[in-house]
Amino acid sequence: MFIGEVRFTESFKQSRPFIEDIVDGMYDWVRVLDTNDNVIYMNKAMTDSLGKNLIGSKCYTVLGRSEPCTNCISRKSAFDGACHEKEEIINSRIFSVMSSPIKNAENQIIATVEVLRETTQLKQLYHETQEQNNKFKAELEMARKLQASLLPGPITDHRLNFSFIYMPCESLGGDFLDIFKIDDSHIGLYLADVSGHGVPASFLTVFLRSALDKKQLSPAKALEDLYYEFNQSKLDEELYITIFYAIIDLESKEMLYSNAGLSVSPLVYSTSRFELLRLPGIPISNWTENPEYVNGMLKLNSGDKLFLYSDGILEMRNKDNEQYGEERLLDIILNDNLKPKQLLLNIKKAAFQFAGVHSANQLQDDVTMALLVIK
Repeated sequence: MFIGEVRFTESFKQSRPFIEDIVDGMYDWVRVLDTNDNVIYMNKAMTDSLGKNLIGSKCYTVLGRSEPCTNCISRKSAFDGACHEKEEIINSRIFSVMSSPIKNAENQIIATVEVLRETTQLKQLYHETQEQNNKFKAELEMARKLQASLLPGPITDHRLNFSFIYMPCESLGGDFLDIFKIDDSHIGLYLADVSGHGVPASFLTVFLRSALDKKQLSPAKALEDLYYEFNQSKLDEELYITIFYAIIDLESKEMLYSNAGLSVSPLVYSTSRFELLRLPGIPISNWTENPEYVNGMLKLNSGDKLFLYSDGILEMRNKDNEQYGEERLLDIILNDNLKPKQLLLNIKKAAFQFAGVHSANQLQDDVTMALLVIK
């Protein structure tokens, strides 16, 4: 040993009773190594676990090795005076090892102390959690595909043109829309915004699609029936659905519509008209016994466009915390001379640029828009 190491060892032995009172009470393993890789101290926890005292042995023999570890962190600490950490396996047990330098009064490194904390159970729990997380992700992806499959496909009716954009802020969205044929003359169209996001919200969208009576020609009556069906399900009071529902007679070009709490007003516009479709109505919920929905009626003309959207587009905010808002949205819509899909894409582009958003997973809320053109 060097003279400094001898002095340190003697000093260490003299103060040992005090050190043992502190360190031997620790659950973690603690050992001290001199600069020649010799073990000069081991605490009680380490000695008891290994079944023998290895003071005087080379540090790597504890690990069942005949030569120093290639990633020896105690040598690193002795060289650069910094703390280092690694993971080590000892007798099939996993440890997190932290090595720190010990300096004398002249600021010379004369030893290193290693603290070994067992992480075997923690690692096992981590792997189990990862497995569960991967399973949940797979199930979530399956649910996402299921929800996406419920969205409307291409509409081939020559009497209309229909396009939509659907962007959930999570894997599973709380917005939903559908358009469907009721009979040879009538089509139904709705846009809904359900409470929350994720799995509970997606459950409500599936409930909505399956429970709405698609043969009923009165939107108000269909929403009333949906309300009572919702209440039969005994769902939590925090869960609810807001929905605007319209039924259009493509022969007479008359549209009946009703609203169950959707906060944004759809609009009908063309080069010669602009009408917001405002109607009161309680969300589909269990908040009251008599929801009392009403029908509105509007005569449509060839070239009229029905624009539906959720509040996610309006509530997008820029770096100054300003909302995108109705005015910016209407500026694009009312200067529209584009095909429906391109118009929706232009709105999306403008809103994303305003909010500094580059993809749907950066959104704070779902964004859904739909445009129906009467031919």
